[in-house]
Amino acid sequence: MIYKKDSPQLYWSTLAYEDWHIHLAATPQGLCFAGSQNQPFEELAEWMGKKLPEYRLVRDDAALEPFRNELIEYLQGVRTGFTIPFDCQGTPFQLEVWQALSDIPYGQTKSYSDIASLIRRPSAVRAVGTAIGANPILITIPCHRVIGKNGALTGYRGGIEMKTRLLQLESAAISRERIGAHG
Repeated sequence: MIYKKDSPQLYWSTLAYEDWHIHLAATPQGLCFAGSQNQPFEELAEWMGKKLPEYRLVRDDAALEPFRNELIEYLQGVRTGFTIPFDCQGTPFQLEVWQALSDIPYGQTKSYSDIASLIRRPSAVRAVGTAIGANPILITIPCHRVIGKNGALTGYRGGIEMKTRLLQLESAAISRERIGAHG
């Protein structure tokens, strides 16, 4: 791909922690992409080509260090929320849904219909599901906390195995916290 000299830059790096390997990308405004576990670089490149085609990818491990650090702390079970800035690229409806996801407390889940009700569009369950599926910043915008109305683990861009691991991680961290408070 040929870029203009003044093309904006999209910085990227890889988070590698235990068996987690996730590509991350950020604009100067904040994290805009956190990929699926153990997926190739093409996942990031494909997303960028669709959402930010005018940007130029530049590997910058130092620029992504704060994002990597917070995600590693989350994966270690010591961080329950994020303070890093985000630069979400989506429609107004998607942004509204993603904000509702961000309001789901650590270790808790909501159904797709719960999210539709939270954004005051109870009949938009399918549209909510589509917006959740388009979430570009996995883990930090916690779409893994959304489950089927019957409690089943359903669709997740990172795959059901990744979703299961994230929910188990949060559950285990809460259990450790309770034991520490009473032990």
